Amino acid sequence: MEEPGMDTEAETVATEAPARPLNCMEAEAAAGAAASEDSCDARGSLQPAPAQPPGDPVAQASVSNGEDAGGGAGRELVDLKIIWNKTKHDVRVPLDSTGSELKQKIHSITGLPPAMQKVMYKGLVPEDKTLREIKVTSGAKIMVVGSTINDVLAVNTPKDAAQQDAKAEENKKEPLCRQKQHRKVLDKGKPEDVMPSVKGAQERLPTVPLSGMYNKSGGKVRLTFKLEQDQLWIGTKERTEKLPMGSIKNVVSEPIEGHEDYHMMAFQLGPTEASYYWVYWVPTQYVDAIKDTVLGKWQYF
Repeated sequence: MEEPGMDTEAETVATEAPARPLNCMEAEAAAGAAASEDSCDARGSLQPAPAQPPGDPVAQASVSNGEDAGGGAGRELVDLKIIWNKTKHDVRVPLDSTGSELKQKIHSITGLPPAMQKVMYKGLVPEDKTLREIKVTSGAKIMVVGSTINDVLAVNTPKDAAQQDAKAEENKKEPLCRQKQHRKVLDKGKPEDVMPSVKGAQERLPTVPLSGMYNKSGGKVRLTFKLEQDQLWIGTKERTEKLPMGSIKNVVSEPIEGHEDYHMMAFQLGPTEASYYWVYWVPTQYVDAIKDTVLGKWQYF
């Protein structure tokens, strides 16, 4: 039989047993174990920290997408739709980008040179203002108008070629003096009383009538310039036509082939070429003076 109090005494002995004094080696071992345990606890408590994303999530996104690599973390980005040539491009740019920087971005996407771009958002986007200053919001549509250099060349080349062809055709056009309607007069040769010409010179109109010329029918004709009456008198053997200079629509002339010191000249009396009054063997030194006087550019008094 167990004596009363033996259990209690055993528990007391078990509880108090570790409390006996420790020697130096035991004390140092115990202290080291405690320090190691505290260090492990501390490492365990700090372990989750690196898993947290450093900094602001928006800043982290601006770096990861590569759009804001030069501006540093924290720049606010804006999503835009660039619309050019019926094509849409989704881009993300810093809200503090200027209009000039936006043009460079558009150039990298479309190949359209900045100098040939018209960028519009509620009007023309100024190159020196930021997107923030002109109140661009995320999702905004930016309209771009412009043509690449290749497009311009493709459009202009046919036009230039057509102009060159037209010019070449004009150069091939038969001179007036070779046309049949004029040949029958010119083939008669110079009139016997033709006025002398001075090649390469320009002179004022003489005070006497210009004579010694033919008209289209091959008859003799003379021109008298009545400046005080603002009239041109065209005289033939049969009659004299007195024409107000203001009624003459135009004056054209062309050197006579083989006799370039003389011209054939026409006065347009009506709305079409059918109204031309032709005069042949006009001395070249008076051609410019006749044109300017009749058309009202010069006055000779």
